[in-house]
Amino acid sequence: METPTNHMGTGRRKTAVARVRLTTGNGKIVINGQPFDNYFVTETLRTHASQPLLTTDTLSKLDIQVNVSGGGPNGQAGAVSHGIARALVAMDANLRPTLKAGGFLTRDPRMKERKKYGQPGARKRYQFSKR
Repeated sequence: METPTNHMGTGRRKTAVARVRLTTGNGKIVINGQPFDNYFVTETLRTHASQPLLTTDTLSKLDIQVNVSGGGPNGQAGAVSHGIARALVAMDANLRPTLKAGGFLTRDPRMKERKKYGQPGARKRYQFSKR
């Protein structure tokens, strides 16, 4: 019997970090010990997280184990997507051009802007009073 091979990938988005492990299987996705549909409640988040698999047509061929922490639901879905794409490239380098063209290998650099001193938020100023 052939032992299933593991391929790892780390994905990041905002403050979320996802560690993804791919093994040969039948399409079962487990995130933090929960089924995929239970963890990502909305269809939008599920689609966003599984987009690299749909693009490369590998959804039904792999089992995926994900540990994700930090951030919120959107950031975590983006991190899972990024991690899956990186793990797919580690598994098969021929998928790289397809994933690169889809923009799945690029880490989204947008982060929350820090609050500045002397004002209530990152950009907002206190109300100006002439008198």
